[in-house]
Amino acid sequence: MKNVIIVHGMPDKEEYYDVLGDTMGNSHFIPWLQKQLQLKNIKADVPEMPQAYYPDYVVWSHEFERFEVTAETVLVGHSCGAGFLVRWLSEHSAVTISKLILVAPWINTKNEHETTMFDFTVDTLLPARMPVVIFDSNDDSEDIVNSVSKLRTELTMATFVSFENHGHFCRSDIGRTFPSLLEEILK
Repeated sequence: MKNVIIVHGMPDKEEYYDVLGDTMGNSHFIPWLQKQLQLKNIKADVPEMPQAYYPDYVVWSHEFERFEVTAETVLVGHSCGAGFLVRWLSEHSAVTISKLILVAPWINTKNEHETTMFDFTVDTLLPARMPVVIFDSNDDSEDIVNSVSKLRTELTMATFVSFENHGHFCRSDIGRTFPSLLEEILK
């Protein structure tokens, strides 16, 4: 049975601890996407990464690995979650999945944040092991533009899908729905 695991991004500390705000797994397009997949009888999990405002690779890996990843799994990552998936798959070369979709991937190319999440070498053969699709927008932040540029260089066989005026694909940029992403998952 096909399943999807969606890995959210990194909020700032204030957003993470906002008692009136959504959890990261319930923010932006993620709840809508999870519901659409469930309506199609596709199991969709969204791990809530502990202390997501300070991404720790070991901690995130422990949480992520609680979910079953098989050859039929589609992995979707947004922002820091996309960068996490690139690292995890780069370090687990024996893992095969159905597809990897990265939305506005962030891999901290300027080392501006104090995190060891991205102390790794990208496996340039990822697209040979699985289809890799990368969504980016022309008006995202410089950090994301630089990350996408690095991935274009290192993952030359990946498919890049560029959008106009979708920002960082957050609720404020695209609303709560993301039909293009759902369509890509279902292909």
